[in-house]
Amino acid sequence: MQPALSPSSFHWPLWRKWLFCFSCIYLLLFTSPLNWLGSVPVLGEVAGLYGAAEGWLVNLGNAHLFHVKDVLVPLNGSGDTSYGYAQLCLFALAATVGACLWVLLDRRRPNYNRGYYWLLVLVRYFVALNALGYGILKLFALQMVPPPLSALATPLGDFLPMRFSWYFIGYSQPYQVFSGAAEVLAGVLLLWRRTSTLGAFVAASVFLNVMMLNLCYDIPVKIFSIHLFALSVFLLLGDAGRLFSFFVLNRPTPPAPAPPLLPWRWRVAQLTIKAVFIGVFALLPLYQYAQGNASAGAPAKGRLATGFFEVEKFEANVPDSLRWKDVIFEANPTGSILTADTLLRQRYRRGYFAYTLDSAHHTIAFKKMASDSLPLFTLRYAQPDTNHVLLRGKIRNDSVYVALRRQKRHFQLAERQFHWLSEANR
Repeated sequence: MQPALSPSSFHWPLWRKWLFCFSCIYLLLFTSPLNWLGSVPVLGEVAGLYGAAEGWLVNLGNAHLFHVKDVLVPLNGSGDTSYGYAQLCLFALAATVGACLWVLLDRRRPNYNRGYYWLLVLVRYFVALNALGYGILKLFALQMVPPPLSALATPLGDFLPMRFSWYFIGYSQPYQVFSGAAEVLAGVLLLWRRTSTLGAFVAASVFLNVMMLNLCYDIPVKIFSIHLFALSVFLLLGDAGRLFSFFVLNRPTPPAPAPPLLPWRWRVAQLTIKAVFIGVFALLPLYQYAQGNASAGAPAKGRLATGFFEVEKFEANVPDSLRWKDVIFEANPTGSILTADTLLRQRYRRGYFAYTLDSAHHTIAFKKMASDSLPLFTLRYAQPDTNHVLLRGKIRNDSVYVALRRQKRHFQLAERQFHWLSEANR
């Protein structure tokens, strides 16, 4: 994709120059090319210094100009924190001031055709690599997981919209693979100049859907998804006149100007760099994500009965709100308890935990997060048979005895239900 050239393209009006300068500064700040290369040893240090300087400027600008929040919450699992919005304000302010200075100091330049071409290349690769990164994860059904037992045992009304939408997509592996294939298709088409216009169309369609999901289900990736959709539309602006003539006016449209032919050595170098980009920014994250899932989902050493357990007996000197009603041990070393005890990680009115099993000493260490080095408490366990688990020990220095009995809970949502023939509205 490259901007279509016309006689007017050689002399840009002032407003067009300003828009280009603003877009160039803003998009360079938002895409942060230095952060792409953060994993490279030498450039990683430069990226760290750049990130520290940006953080200082964001906090300084927020304290004196933006006032998004008194104390900014840094970016974490959510991309829509107060820091994220203050960061956008800084980018917009820097782009506005920078564009004004740029246009004034460089007012004799007739146009920025060459700069516009390379800006489109940067945006094209940014959108393509994000489409490939997210799409490949979905293509292998790794981004959204099916509802685990703990989720199936949670009343629907207790879920937040984001978690509800996550399980909605994760429930159907074919749908997740389909959506991932659409994103991968957009990314692949954007990597090649000849197919980049079609790729921008596909990307705009895909990211419009993603953006609306994030907005309508309160998924905290709103800022980023809005930008991915806007950048996909930005890629189409260079061909706006030709597209309008073809799709709206039903007129013949001339082809886009042919790119200059490169010597074969440059072509080989170009393809090599493209392959490295795909490997580093698309396939490597897939490998790291899969490795993380494999380590998180590794079975605990020894054997512990898994499933839904009813609490037959709970002996402890605790308030009724802290008593255990039922316990779920997942197939991986995690689980949840129906209790209001804040010692555990409370989500959707259940206390979630990770655990480490020591089959030699018959102990189970409960942790708030799998990455925690120290357990919240450790209990001794016994398994008279596969349907019963006995736990005893101390929680908050209070002696506790818990007798669990497995229940054969049947969750229809855990089944893969599909019917061509449906005699009733199920």
